[in-house]
Amino acid sequence: MKLNTKRIIYIGLAFFTILMLWQVYNSYCPLMLRDLLTNRFQGDVEYLIGIIMALDNMLALFMLPLFGNLSDKTKSKYGKRMPYIFIGTILALIIFPFIPIFYINNSLVGTLISMALILLIMNMYRNPAVSLMPDITPKPLRAKANGIINLIGYIGAIFAGALALVFTDRKSYLYTFVITSILMAIALIVLVMKINENKISLEVKKDLEEGEKIAELNEPIKENKVLSKEDKKDLIIIIISVFIWFMGFNAMETFWSSYGDIYLKTNSWSLGTIILTISSILTFVPAGNLSTRIGRKKIIQIGLLLIIIALGGATFIKSFNILLMLCMSLCGIGWAMVNVASYPMVVELASNSDNGKYTGYYYTSSMIAQSITPCFVGLLLGKIGWRYFFVYSFVFMILAIIIFSFVSNKKQLKSK
Repeated sequence: MKLNTKRIIYIGLAFFTILMLWQVYNSYCPLMLRDLLTNRFQGDVEYLIGIIMALDNMLALFMLPLFGNLSDKTKSKYGKRMPYIFIGTILALIIFPFIPIFYINNSLVGTLISMALILLIMNMYRNPAVSLMPDITPKPLRAKANGIINLIGYIGAIFAGALALVFTDRKSYLYTFVITSILMAIALIVLVMKINENKISLEVKKDLEEGEKIAELNEPIKENKVLSKEDKKDLIIIIISVFIWFMGFNAMETFWSSYGDIYLKTNSWSLGTIILTISSILTFVPAGNLSTRIGRKKIIQIGLLLIIIALGGATFIKSFNILLMLCMSLCGIGWAMVNVASYPMVVELASNSDNGKYTGYYYTSSMIAQSITPCFVGLLLGKIGWRYFFVYSFVFMILAIIIFSFVSNKKQLKSK
């Protein structure tokens, strides 16, 4: 049983398109909304921005499990995940540039409609795109595979961050969105040419069966059989932990550009995003490999601890300097460790015909957090000020590491 690295890289191109688009979306949309809302409403608009971002995310709460279940049951000559990936990517790359087009033309309604459409489309194919990896990867190798998938995905985020450094003027936002759509088109072409889902599924059938026997579980998972009491408890704890750490991290991710613009008074805020992302990229593969040696639970705990240290330090830094960038780097390392191991822990508990369903559990939990936290942090920062920007995330990460510690210690994997 050996990981097909080349194949995983190609599959990672779907995640590349997702993270690249979301990085641009999360970086630019709050800035656009502030301009559009300030011209129309009196007083503080940060809370309104938080509500709008949350309303967008709330659409994902039913779409992620819906399309996870739909893709689980889909049978076609192109596979069960690839049709969603292909159609979703095509629609997204066409509509995405309309967000800045409407913004440039000072149309709040047009901007909001475009944002909502993008969210609908992205959540149509996000679950199938992520589920494709566990569909064709034996359970003991999924942390390694997830490390590679995240590596490819975050390269997309790096592209987005680099574009934000180049196109800083409000009038040049359109270029960032158009270039993002072009890169998405290129990634999709390569993915479709290199991945034949049905053929690969037949090739890996025996490896999947072998992987099930040595998976990191309290009891073996069988088709149409309920989880053991211990595994069900672990699933609930993991899902709650995912919710909590996304409450913390998404707050920072959503309002980082605003924090840099308003509090740090710099238009180079995207450099912090790039440093965080590069640090994550350099960590994904080593963290995936290390998780097979010391266990996924320990990797996540180490990652959360690093994030807590980084956020605690960043709270006391009041200018855009090298110390803040070091904190962002440490945060990126920790976040990579958490992400590499957490999703495989969830789908480890799924049978191979339920990967989309369990992926839905994971992403529904994270998206609920991302729906709620912009409202909370937007309201909080409007009341107490931007100086407490990192404190909000710090508190949630402390809570996450405490709750996650109750996940049972399962057998350590011994796979290559």
